[in-house]
Amino acid sequence: QVQLVESGGGLVQAGGSLRLSCAASGSIFRINVMGWYRQAPGKQRELVASITRDGSTNYADSVKGRFTISRDNAKNTVYLQMNSLKPEDTAVYYCKVDFYVQGNNWGQGTQVTVSS
Repeated sequence: QVQLVESGGGLVQAGGSLRLSCAASGSIFRINVMGWYRQAPGKQRELVASITRDGSTNYADSVKGRFTISRDNAKNTVYLQMNSLKPEDTAVYYCKVDFYVQGNNWGQGTQVTVSS
């Protein structure tokens, strides 16, 4: 059994910054890819960024140059640093973690609201 706990969401003005965290706990043997997704009202959930165990990253075009994903393998935690936030970044942000044993698991989601 594994658990994911997200934190760091909130309300920020356009141009501001937020940092999201997602910590995994439980019976963890190994974590492969860790990622962040988001879902805005009325839209499909979309990939924001992902990072492999060795640090290779992938970003959605809409966030390149503004968001940075990172991970701490010792703490089983993935981060998303979000800078220069825009109103269109408003969404519920979910982490997704690919556990070697348990497979893909999702966090509970954290709301990010960017006001104009």
